[in-house]
Amino acid sequence: MQHPTPSLPRRRLPIGLQTFAELRDRGCYYVDKTGLAIDLIESSGKAFFLSRPRRFGKSLLVDTFKELFEGHRALFDGLAAETRWDWSKRHPVIRISFGGGVLRKGGDLDQHIAELIDEHANRLGLTLHNQSLSGRFKDLIRLAHEQAGASVVVLVDEYDKPILDNLTEPAIAREMRDGLRNLYSVLKDMDAHLRFVFLTGVSKFSKVSLFSGLNHLVDITLDPPFSALCGYTDEDVDTVFAPELPGLDREEIRRWYNGYNWGGTSVYNPFDALLLFRNRRFKPYWFETGTPTFLVDLLAERRMFTPDLGRLVTSETLLSTFDVDAMTAEALLFQTGYLTIAETHEIPGRTEYTLKYPNMEVQASLNDSLLKRFVGDLSAPEPQISRLWRVLQAGDPLALKDLFHAFFASIPNDWYRNNPIAQFEGYWASIFYSHFAALGLDIRVEDTTNKGRIDMAVLACGVVWLFEFKVVELVPQGRALQQLKERGYGEKYAGRGEPVYLIGVEFSRGERNIVGFEVEVG
Repeated sequence: MQHPTPSLPRRRLPIGLQTFAELRDRGCYYVDKTGLAIDLIESSGKAFFLSRPRRFGKSLLVDTFKELFEGHRALFDGLAAETRWDWSKRHPVIRISFGGGVLRKGGDLDQHIAELIDEHANRLGLTLHNQSLSGRFKDLIRLAHEQAGASVVVLVDEYDKPILDNLTEPAIAREMRDGLRNLYSVLKDMDAHLRFVFLTGVSKFSKVSLFSGLNHLVDITLDPPFSALCGYTDEDVDTVFAPELPGLDREEIRRWYNGYNWGGTSVYNPFDALLLFRNRRFKPYWFETGTPTFLVDLLAERRMFTPDLGRLVTSETLLSTFDVDAMTAEALLFQTGYLTIAETHEIPGRTEYTLKYPNMEVQASLNDSLLKRFVGDLSAPEPQISRLWRVLQAGDPLALKDLFHAFFASIPNDWYRNNPIAQFEGYWASIFYSHFAALGLDIRVEDTTNKGRIDMAVLACGVVWLFEFKVVELVPQGRALQQLKERGYGEKYAGRGEPVYLIGVEFSRGERNIVGFEVEVG
């Protein structure tokens, strides 16, 4: 007779904990990353770099490395590291973090670095002789090696935060970049004294701009074996957090929060998962902690066609091209976590990636923010999006015309005159698309059929909504619906057994509104 497996006890949720010892001492849930950490330490190379979005557990990972190298064996009972790590060897650890506070000028950065170096010197009982910051950092590493008789571990957390905090002030951002480069260049010269170096942050600055001379730095950001070094996998959620799952829709958890990918296993943002388990409600927890105003403004200024966001194709080189003076929208969206890898394509001499939204939280929240920027009113889209959902639930395509016509009419003329984004051809379709995307719906842009591409297909509320967009100053009126019919676009979805609506939407730049809206059942 088989006995049912006893359910696991619930543990403390490690919300906000970035200290490995505290997490273990308090009996919190812990997703064991120590095996992957040791895999990295034992791999080829000595100095490593990892880029991940904010609130992905980078600080906890850095602290885990610290506890390993300092040999605190008791903290690793029952974990992969317990039997894999050589606990007889200990190394002095120098941990540098730029996570606390905001630095607004170069002098503040120098003072912060000086305080960190002095703090470590005092802790280790070392006397530093050089006066310059780079010289004192060299002294610290060399003397720590000599004193301990073991090479030094340097861990840098949020290595780029002083730059990112000042992106809206490029001159200050450049000053911060140059100050950090002065610090990081020391690591190359001190290689003989170092056992392991690990730098992590949000952005992936080019080696030329920030790591000049640090040629041996191994970038594992897009290394498939380490895709899940930060974050929770599906398996982690099902096993480690099994006691938290009863009462929650498992598929909704996946749809809302899973999907971040760096070329290997997809993961959840830990912050989202933990707050869901605490609050038992689906909300955009991660997005709400840092609305990307700078990013949204950049996308608007560059007239990004929002339907393209969920299907961008880019190269590995472009994803890595990030600097104060050269910020591509693709790199910024990817590195900050608003887009992630959908597919990888190897072609001669290069790697290409197709990007996508990682999950419903990001798709809905980012498009909601973009809508507010596109119409110059923080409150306008909210009731509009709610009304759109009710129209879709009612299955009433004609009501869509009145809904969007009234919305475009509500945008003040002064806003159009003062905002160049309203002048580009894709503006109208971008607003239309972002309304649907803000609801987190299943949207297929440039949906391929055997006769062409449908501008936008939306699968919602048991109905297939197929849209074709035209600007009447460029194409004669009536062509939008005509194209949907002539090319038989509805045939692709006929087998679903659901109503299929063909909707031709025509905009006028002169009238700044919808001037044609035709519907036919496909």
